Amino acid sequence: MILRDRVAIVTGAGSGIGRAGALIMAREGAHVVVVDINLANAGETVGLIVDAGGSAESLVVDVTDDKALEAGIAAIATHHGRLDILHNHAGAQVAGDLEQVAVEGFDKSWSLNVRAHFMAARFVMPIMKKAGKGVILNTSSSSGVLYDREMIAYTTTKHAVIAMTRQMAGDYAKFGIRVNALCPGWVDTPFNEPFIAQMGGRSKIESYIAEKVPLGRWANVSEIAEPILFLVSDRSSYMTGQILVVDGGETVV
Repeated sequence: MILRDRVAIVTGAGSGIGRAGALIMAREGAHVVVVDINLANAGETVGLIVDAGGSAESLVVDVTDDKALEAGIAAIATHHGRLDILHNHAGAQVAGDLEQVAVEGFDKSWSLNVRAHFMAARFVMPIMKKAGKGVILNTSSSSGVLYDREMIAYTTTKHAVIAMTRQMAGDYAKFGIRVNALCPGWVDTPFNEPFIAQMGGRSKIESYIAEKVPLGRWANVSEIAEPILFLVSDRSSYMTGQILVVDGGETVV
């Protein structure tokens, strides 16, 4: 088990890619703290991990609530005496171009997709610095390296995550802390519902993916979980400040 005895925090782990990442980390020996705003979803992920023989606990918190997030992270570090991995995954997809998107939607995107990543990393950094090691993985998106039709809030925030990741990596490598970003492409989860609605339904998005993605299909969450494991484990021990795009080839077209 390549993550034996490590403690990992995964935000947005109640469903989709976040859940898949939490499951694979637990499978490889990590104790996983499942962070999600939804109590039932967080509990379901913990249950799946425990049923598979892994170790997990839930932290039900709104990651945009600075005080609650800081208190939760501090409690985890105090209880376990360590904090090895932070996977900032919680995010939101808000549709609309410059004129259509609600300003409130843009602000929500920034708060959840960028600022919450920033704050969680800020809260774990002193713990990791004291230990002289640690891994932070930020979830960006293929939208962080591409134009994404009429999705200005989402695309802006995901580009920002990449810049933030590189800055963190450069500043904290000297403390033994690695920071990388994951850019998933089209993954078949409910997270895509805003864009599917904007495109005009499921058949439209299927046609779009068939045309734009060289592999011609969605990814499933297990195909994103393996890259997550690579990035949070010692398999990527000489990688920091890097952006791993897992998108079926969309960015090469």
